[in-house]
Amino acid sequence: MKLLTHNFLSSAFLKNVKIGYPLTLKVTSAEVHLQIVESEFDPDFTKRMLTKVEFPALVDAAKAVATVKPIEIPTEKPADWEQNETFLNQVYRLLNCVDVTAGELVCPETRRVFSIRDGIPNMLANEDEVD
Repeated sequence: MKLLTHNFLSSAFLKNVKIGYPLTLKVTSAEVHLQIVESEFDPDFTKRMLTKVEFPALVDAAKAVATVKPIEIPTEKPADWEQNETFLNQVYRLLNCVDVTAGELVCPETRRVFSIRDGIPNMLANEDEVD
């Protein structure tokens, strides 16, 4: 699962959940559960995505990933983020190159755990968990 995908997931479909965002990412400590898949840097794509993603949630996901593989990202967007090539490259790599192949996503309100296996988050809920 790419961290870009993580930024858009929510557990708002569960009973008694008002927001369900951001889901807490837990990466299994074994390094095989996290891959860095390099791809060509696209600054325009990164700028477009930065207007859509919740940057604090991305920073939290980066911290979860950093428990397995160190990744640099500032805790806040720099004032000159649209012209800051170093920052854009860091964010691009984080959004598009980090691939969580195993781990968990945890609902911030109910603590319900959704597993990630083979890079796919299982967001299916039991019938009694939804309205």
